[in-house]
Amino acid sequence: MSNPWTPSAALLNAGESLVLLVDIQQKLAPAIADGKAVEQAAAWVLQVALQLGVPLFATEQYPAGLGPTVATLAELVPEPAVLEKIHFSAFKEPYIRQRLAETGRHQLVVLGTETHVCVLQTALDALAAGYQVFVVVEAVGSRTEQNKGLALQRMQQAGVVLISKEMLAFEWLQRAGTDTFRQISKGWIR
Repeated sequence: MSNPWTPSAALLNAGESLVLLVDIQQKLAPAIADGKAVEQAAAWVLQVALQLGVPLFATEQYPAGLGPTVATLAELVPEPAVLEKIHFSAFKEPYIRQRLAETGRHQLVVLGTETHVCVLQTALDALAAGYQVFVVVEAVGSRTEQNKGLALQRMQQAGVVLISKEMLAFEWLQRAGTDTFRQISKGWIR
């Protein structure tokens, strides 16, 4: 897949995007620094993606040991879109690469844990595969803030675009004044 965008130039487009939730699983989630906030941010992004018809996928790293995706997120991802993996990078699993490629979309939005392991390796491999990769900073986490910070810095240096969940939503929405905008933006302005 060739990458038609330069990493720093393109805005997100809902028609070109897909979301990959990486390994927010029951047995690991309690160990993540500020884990509840990470889960809430990920849930918010998944809900926006569902409202806008952006395809969603979730990976589970060795679910027999780490458990399934946490319940609040699992209810938002269709069962056939939950993909088991053993490699830290989702892109090392040929069937996951194929499932993502079948969408025909080139902008990959990544959420999940741990930022310095599975998120980092997935994001870097996705870049190498030709995707433009966006990581939602509030929706990724590690057991330590130091590991998260180092991973975000490394990904950005490699060409991953770091964004906030609101940046994602406003770019996907493109304009105000629609029913979808009003529904999604409730609670943004206090």
